[in-house]
Amino acid sequence: MRPSLQAMRPWTRLIRFLGNDGKVYTGEPQSPLVWPKAVANLKSSAGDQTSLTAKVITGDIYSPTASSVTETVVPVAKLLSPLAYVPVFRCIGLNYAKHAEETKMPIPKNPILFMKPATSLQDPFKPVVIPSIAENNQADYECELAVVIGKKCKSVKEEHALDYVLGYTVGNDISTRKWQGNNLGSGQWCFSKSFDTFAPLGPCLVSKDLIKDPNQLRIRTHLNGKLMQDSSTSDMIFNVPRLIAFLSQSTTLMPGDVILTGTPEGVGFKRDPPVYLQHGDHVVCEIETIGELHNTIAYESKYSSV
Repeated sequence: MRPSLQAMRPWTRLIRFLGNDGKVYTGEPQSPLVWPKAVANLKSSAGDQTSLTAKVITGDIYSPTASSVTETVVPVAKLLSPLAYVPVFRCIGLNYAKHAEETKMPIPKNPILFMKPATSLQDPFKPVVIPSIAENNQADYECELAVVIGKKCKSVKEEHALDYVLGYTVGNDISTRKWQGNNLGSGQWCFSKSFDTFAPLGPCLVSKDLIKDPNQLRIRTHLNGKLMQDSSTSDMIFNVPRLIAFLSQSTTLMPGDVILTGTPEGVGFKRDPPVYLQHGDHVVCEIETIGELHNTIAYESKYSSV
């Protein structure tokens, strides 16, 4: 018998943040600004916003019954990734039909899987650091819907797959094309996408109770204010339930695991001429209902610390 995850969680939007007192909190954002555009109005690249506040969430966020939203309100000094730790990122390649078309690659028969390590996690507003070995005009953006697993699952059926989802956030699958494919990468993808800071997440985690169909969301990327990607998660070749069912075949997915579900068309390396991320660039990945993930790009040779 499959475990029930049908109980409503006490929160609908969850953020992790540094409070004005220097402590890290989890909370439900409370603001006169309308989400998701509230994050776009943050005053600095560090994510400072004294007018943004949150009600503190206590307990186990993965349990519908063991967590609660308190009446304690804390000012937000800096937004952090909604997850403090991701055990593993399971990433899906070539999962949008129009992206497959722009790459001139055939539609895959099954999802293409690669991994990112826990050390790839990065906060909103913090720099994505491009290592020196990949600075030669090869770094690229990939806006993606990130699915966070809420309960241990194995060999689940598609019709039950969303029961195991905690919520959704925005991810950017930063990639270095120099190390991807058949050139320096020798055909593998993991190395090119697994450097430290190469998986920023945020700004908030939206409960699955708020997003009934994750495959009906607008998804966009802006680079230095220019629109680069503009699509819908409805263009996925393998939808979210299919991905969970496929990935959980004889494989246990754990709470906190993240599935990056692929990117739509408009990536930099397939443009004419190609567009690669430069030192100081500002990337905004946005998904409807969830919000905007802001990150700057820092080349390691020009940046002293992560």
